Amino acid sequence: MQLNSDFSRRVVVLPAQYHFVDSPLAGVSRMMLDRAGNEVARATSIVRYAAGSGYSSHTHDGGEEILVLDGVFSDEHGDYPPGTYLRNPPGTSHQPFSRDGCSLLVKLWQFAADDNEQQVINTQAQPWRQGLMPGLSVMPLHEHNGVSTALVRWAANTHFNRHIHVGGEEILVIEGLFRDEHGEYPAGSWLRNPRYSEHTPFTGPEGALIYVKVGHMGAGLLGDRFIQPESV
Repeated sequence: MQLNSDFSRRVVVLPAQYHFVDSPLAGVSRMMLDRAGNEVARATSIVRYAAGSGYSSHTHDGGEEILVLDGVFSDEHGDYPPGTYLRNPPGTSHQPFSRDGCSLLVKLWQFAADDNEQQVINTQAQPWRQGLMPGLSVMPLHEHNGVSTALVRWAANTHFNRHIHVGGEEILVIEGLFRDEHGEYPAGSWLRNPRYSEHTPFTGPEGALIYVKVGHMGAGLLGDRFIQPESV
C-alpha cells in the first residue's frame, strides 16, 4: 500500500477529510496519513481506541512514536493522559489498551538504526522555552542526528520569517488555527512539507499549538525500506 508515500510532494490533510478504517483488532480504527507497506509499514496515522479496546502484546521491530491527543492511553507500564509523548525504540514490546477510549498520533518504522532512547514525557508538566522570536514557545521532545521533534506554541498574531526546511517538516495542529501563505489549518490538520520547501507561517487571534518534526525526510530511517526508490 502506498498512501502519500512520495516524500517529494507537499501533503495537507484537514480534519474534514478524516476517514477512519478498522484495524485488525476490534475497537481500534485508523485515519491513515501516510503509509508505505501493508500491515507492517512505515506509517503515520491518527489512531482511535474505543473504550475497553486494545492490542495483544507485540514487539515494534521498527520503533513507535506516540503523542496522546485525547483520552488516556495505557499499557502494562502505566497510564498516559493527553499530551503524553512516548517513544518505544526498535525491539521493545508492550500490550496497549484504553479503558475509556483515546486518540493518538502514531508513527511507525521511523527510527534511525542507532536510536535506542525510550521516552515517556508528560508535556503538561514540562517547562516551555523561549522560541526564536517573541510569541513562540518551544518544548523539545526528541533529537537524534539532526532529526528533531517538538511542541511549539504560537501566541496570537505571531509571524515567523520565511524559511527553508532542508530536511522537510511535518506538522500536526493540536489547538487553534495555524496559517501560512498557502492556507489555514485548524486543529487536527496534518501537513508534510518536503525537503527544501519554503513557507512563511503565522497565526491570527486564535494562536496555535503544533507538533513539529523536522529533518527526517531522507535521513536514512529504518522505514525507508518500505518506500519505493522513486518516492524518496
